[in-house]
Amino acid sequence: MKFTINRAAFIKELNNVSRAISSKTTIPILTGLKIVASDAGLLLTGSNADISIETLIRADNPDVGLTIDEPGSIVLTARFFSEIVKRLPEKEMTVEVKDGFQTEITSGAAAFNINGQDANNYPHLPEIDAADSIVLSGAVFKELISQTVIAVSNQESRPILTGIHFVLNDNQFLAVATDSHRLSQRQIELSTPSEASFDVIIPGKSLTELSRMIGDDDADVKMQFSENQVLFLLGDTSFYSRLLEGNYPDTSRLIPKESSTTVEFEAPELLAAVERASLLSHESRNNVVKLTLTPTDHQVTIFSNSPDVGNVEEELAPKEIGGEPLEISFNPDYMKDALHSFGQATIRVAFTSALRPFTLVPTEDTSNFIQLITPVRTF
Repeated sequence: MKFTINRAAFIKELNNVSRAISSKTTIPILTGLKIVASDAGLLLTGSNADISIETLIRADNPDVGLTIDEPGSIVLTARFFSEIVKRLPEKEMTVEVKDGFQTEITSGAAAFNINGQDANNYPHLPEIDAADSIVLSGAVFKELISQTVIAVSNQESRPILTGIHFVLNDNQFLAVATDSHRLSQRQIELSTPSEASFDVIIPGKSLTELSRMIGDDDADVKMQFSENQVLFLLGDTSFYSRLLEGNYPDTSRLIPKESSTTVEFEAPELLAAVERASLLSHESRNNVVKLTLTPTDHQVTIFSNSPDVGNVEEELAPKEIGGEPLEISFNPDYMKDALHSFGQATIRVAFTSALRPFTLVPTEDTSNFIQLITPVRTF
């Protein structure tokens, strides 16, 4: 195998594929990057058994300066290969595989020789039937991930909660995540009818990596499913992830249907106030911020204290407020994550009681995006 390529173009695709490569794996060859050179171009593959990423650098793309002198394949230790490529002196680099999988990497006056492995020993990627598939705008899908992944659990004791639950039914695409203390739910109505229907749980870590790969120029993301795998197609890049096995809890019953107190804020203003209050709450053991609502006086107060440092109290200016008086405490970090997901929107916060979960929704669309937070008992 021998090819020459523009180094910057190669590094861009190498960085994407490297997201799937881990130095901690029970299958030694998976610490490597698989490279296959053919008339079509260069196919780069990385995998850690949970996720696999494959991307094609097309030979007919004039921007990458790819010349394939001899087709073939090799697996190279990703960590060393990446460091070498990033430090080569010239704009172009040449990779040539010689006898015994010895691989020479040259650029200008620099020449590295490293040991490779037989690409035939690299595990095959799963084959996924395209029958069950949907297409989403890249920007919409990236936003959907960022709005829901915040509520994914980090506790491996309940592995099912480390994923986001995706359901497609009658053109309604629903994504839900919860760690049992908070919940995030986003619903999208597909613009083009889909005959597919599915109910799957995708690991939050996989979706975070995928989100980082969706660029501004990625117009669409195509999702395809098999029994235990999902495939996302982004242009010439394929992103595979395993699915989590098991039944996701019924989260619809957690969302209150009625409320006794509601208040509306500009999300950035409430976020700034919670951030100020959390400066002191983080210094106390319980990390709690208290909100006092007095609708008759159109008054909302946020309060936090740390026995070692002091306290903070701030009067807030709600846009609207109504219902019963209420005093409620919550984890400010959960509230900050939720408020970040709304951007510049005006939000409505709805409470039922001091000990029941409360919801945050954008006032412009109160049914398709919901954040829910469980309060903290302080007495």
